[in-house]
Amino acid sequence: MRALQLRIGDSAWIELDANQIKSTPITLYDGPIESLLKEEFGTLETTTRLYGQVWTGGPQVVIRYYEAQPPASEKFPICAVVRLSENNLRKRPESKPGTAILEFPIASVDVVDAFR
Repeated sequence: MRALQLRIGDSAWIELDANQIKSTPITLYDGPIESLLKEEFGTLETTTRLYGQVWTGGPQVVIRYYEAQPPASEKFPICAVVRLSENNLRKRPESKPGTAILEFPIASVDVVDAFR
């Protein structure tokens, strides 16, 4: 994380799903996810891709990121999670098992020291 000039607690805005940019609502599925940075994040520039995993089993979506890939560059390991306040990651009631329908296509990604 030091090489990327990121510290625990640093955050940035992202498009949750690179395949559903600016869609409202969006549907996320259990499994891998590719997201896009909407702003600079340490040394990572806008449009850097974040690769991680989605879990939809609870009332709110859980997303963890393991890798970041800046444009025209190699992948770097990261440890980050998606967070939003006011239950903005809460699934809509019509979400089927293994999916999560969310109102908003953007969220905040936060650097963490470990996944809990």
